[in-house]
Amino acid sequence: MKITYRISELVPYINWVYYYFAWQVKEEAEKQRMHAEALAKLQELDGQYQVHAVFELFDARSQDDDIEIYRTQLCPDCGVMHPVRVASIPCLRQQQGNPPFMCLADFISPKASKIGLFATTVDIGLETDFDGDVYQKMLTQLLADRLAEAAAERLHEQVRKEYWGYAKDENLSIEDMLVEKFQGIRPAVGYPSLPDTSLNFLLDEILDMKQIGIRLTESGAMKPHASVSGMMISNPKARYFAIGKIGEDQLQDYARRRAVPAEVLRKWLSL
Repeated sequence: MKITYRISELVPYINWVYYYFAWQVKEEAEKQRMHAEALAKLQELDGQYQVHAVFELFDARSQDDDIEIYRTQLCPDCGVMHPVRVASIPCLRQQQGNPPFMCLADFISPKASKIGLFATTVDIGLETDFDGDVYQKMLTQLLADRLAEAAAERLHEQVRKEYWGYAKDENLSIEDMLVEKFQGIRPAVGYPSLPDTSLNFLLDEILDMKQIGIRLTESGAMKPHASVSGMMISNPKARYFAIGKIGEDQLQDYARRRAVPAEVLRKWLSL
């Protein structure tokens, strides 16, 4: 499913904490000035540029540290709907610190579950149309980053309450959503629990992220830079964690499951 958002629809979902952090601003008066400036810029951009999302909900089950995903399709021979395996998403498991050593696959049932896969991005013009003014380029780029994240927030809300509907009666303020008081998690590719950015190649094969304008670099980084991709997991016990350093044993096993040379993954994972 493709969704296009107006900038004005996403402004309430912006997490300004990260915007101020990017500017290294701490004084409250300066935050208020920058907030007013940002809102004026967003109003100027609204209608000229848009933000895009692609999402799909799959049947899923865990197989050790992998997440197997399926689409239900009509069998042309028997005329009955059957689950058809789409892909296997290999996950990494914590190996350092204190137990439990977690893996995202732990939050998916080995028998029957569901999972959402998504990507969000901005019109590429938000990153290319302001090259003539260094300050305006930086301002617009940082706002574009926030808009891509805000689109993921808004999409996740719609998924929980409408498209998937596992939290139809959710009644959270946006402030509550921004501190993740909702059921489930939304781990993003490249973040601590899903650190391998090359997983974007697999998500692109599944979701066709090109349909919303996302292109991938050789390492799996997304262009436009202001893009987010990842999973949506509904398990109420799911929580975020950091994979951290992994051992050579897991690297070799992960390389086998990813069908990618270990030395390539070592570079991508900065091991």
